Amino acid sequence: MSAAFAIDLTDAETFPSRRTEAWKYSDLKRWLREAPEPSGTAEVGPPGPFYDLGGEAIVFANGRAVGVTDFIASGEQTLRLRYISDAVGTGHTAGARVSARAGAKLLLLETHEGAGSAYVAHNTLELDVAAGAEVTRVVLVEEPEDAISIAEAHVKVEAGGVYRQTIITTGAKLQRIETRITHFAQGAHVQADGLYLLNGSRHTDLTSVVRHVEHDGATSQLIKGVARDTARGVFQGKIVVERGADGTDARMGHHALIASERAEIDAKPELIIYADDVQCAHGNTVGTLDESALFYMQQRGIPADEARALLTQAFLIEVIDRIEHEGAREVAREWLTARL
Repeated sequence: MSAAFAIDLTDAETFPSRRTEAWKYSDLKRWLREAPEPSGTAEVGPPGPFYDLGGEAIVFANGRAVGVTDFIASGEQTLRLRYISDAVGTGHTAGARVSARAGAKLLLLETHEGAGSAYVAHNTLELDVAAGAEVTRVVLVEEPEDAISIAEAHVKVEAGGVYRQTIITTGAKLQRIETRITHFAQGAHVQADGLYLLNGSRHTDLTSVVRHVEHDGATSQLIKGVARDTARGVFQGKIVVERGADGTDARMGHHALIASERAEIDAKPELIIYADDVQCAHGNTVGTLDESALFYMQQRGIPADEARALLTQAFLIEVIDRIEHEGAREVAREWLTARL
């Protein structure tokens, strides 16, 4: 995974194919050969799933900003960032910029809300976490099965900052959610979690690159996923420890369940270490539901489908439980449970 691929929905020449190493599991060129027609206007509609947690809002509807597109947090604040798509066969792009000043504590609640069909969405976020600031980002993504979507977040965490993210998605025709974090360490901590629950022929690609460029930083990453039917889940995680980033503590884990014979999981965890005196580890497992547990539950009168849903929830819920903010954690738990 080299530098981020600069995608421009108005120029098909910028669409990566599987020949691009970082996109080999998510061949955008295969599904999108020509630049889509621009999307028209869209209604914002009912409030998003995080509405009851209050705070300020940045809203895009088919790429058009409804109000401001930049936000600077100071003190303790909540921001709801909503990317709304309601289009048929067209494409749109939206970009937001969020900064947390030194000492700020920001809860960033992001939703990608899709309606219509066969649209193409490209959403970006530039996020700066200042020295001593703390940002918790929780992302819920729900889009039509025939949509194509790319979401990119470019995050900079200054010395002593804290950044936590949890991405929860149900996939699309081709969906890629990419996070690139520059980690200035010196006591800074990053938690980069996610989960995917895929049915039908849905595809999601959770790609992340965390670069430790200074000493004494920590990164913890837990990704879990379930693929059913003919769905395909992709995890590409890379942690780079640059020269001079001694004292880095970086741990990455990806664990997935394949719930049918035709589903597919592709995982590519990577650690690239140029420094000494570091503690780094990664793990990856792909398996199936525990048949003995399923049998045990059915023997006690629980229908097979319900038993599978309960076991799947028990597997995935560890990611939800790592969300520190109680209100956001409960919304995410209810959102996930409703989709099991």
